[in-house]
Amino acid sequence: MSVLTRPKGPTGAAEPAAPAGRARRMRPWTPYAFLAPYLALFAVFMILPIGFGFWTSLHEWDINLPAKPFVGLENYAELFDPSSVDGGRFWTAMRATGIFTLFSVPLLIVLPLLAALLMNGRFSGRNLYRAVYFAPYVLGVAVVGFLWRYLLDGNIGLVNHYLGLDVQWTTDEPPVWIALVGVTVWWTLGLNAVIFLAGLQDIPRELHEAAMVDGASAWRRFRAVTLPGLRPVTVFVVNATILASANMFGQAYLITAGAPADRTKTAIYLIAETGLRQFDMGTASAMSFILAAFLMAASALVFGAFRDRSAR
Repeated sequence: MSVLTRPKGPTGAAEPAAPAGRARRMRPWTPYAFLAPYLALFAVFMILPIGFGFWTSLHEWDINLPAKPFVGLENYAELFDPSSVDGGRFWTAMRATGIFTLFSVPLLIVLPLLAALLMNGRFSGRNLYRAVYFAPYVLGVAVVGFLWRYLLDGNIGLVNHYLGLDVQWTTDEPPVWIALVGVTVWWTLGLNAVIFLAGLQDIPRELHEAAMVDGASAWRRFRAVTLPGLRPVTVFVVNATILASANMFGQAYLITAGAPADRTKTAIYLIAETGLRQFDMGTASAMSFILAAFLMAASALVFGAFRDRSAR
């Protein structure tokens, strides 16, 4: 009787037989079959809308009129002409977007990081402390906007009442910017703090212990261990915060309504107003693509600034 033996592996032990029916080689189209559902959804809900939006920006597209004549780059040229009506309004809105982003982003990076450092410590009531910081973020923008609209009202608002002030937080500059930035920081600080906290907990404790053994101070450990360990998280938080701040709409719409004199009317606010209230979808689409180009450039600068140059 002949004895059938299985082939032996490098260690001399017999290798287990492959289960019956298992394909020995993956077919070339298998990865694409798994990607197909995602690619189909991405094409339908991303590629096609972007393409249709760009096509719309090349037309004089009034949704109330059947005729939508092709005008080429005329909508873009008009926006880059400061003397035109749409161009002046658009760059005023871009200025408002830039002011809000410039003042809100640093606060939404530094304050959440400090909060995360505190929440990462060991003390009683730590979970309650974390919940209190994150709680405002679960509120919708409508709730936040209406709440602070009445709290900041210059005549009946509780902020002026309890602080003994006479400040028009929703109609005068610079108080309107303090109000918008302050409300946004209060509302969204918790999300960035939780993300930073997750990054802090992912840094190996052995690195901090080794630095302490070497006699490094708390500030030195923060600079040499914590900040480098948080580099990937920081890139994400900075980039996401810039994009979110540049797309601010609800706070300005509900709290200041663009006052004073449309100086707090951001780019997204103007785009929505132009397309949905004035029905000029061609100009609104052109505004959207110009804003998108600026945001892409900002994202590229962020990735360049946080690039690990020591890896070269």
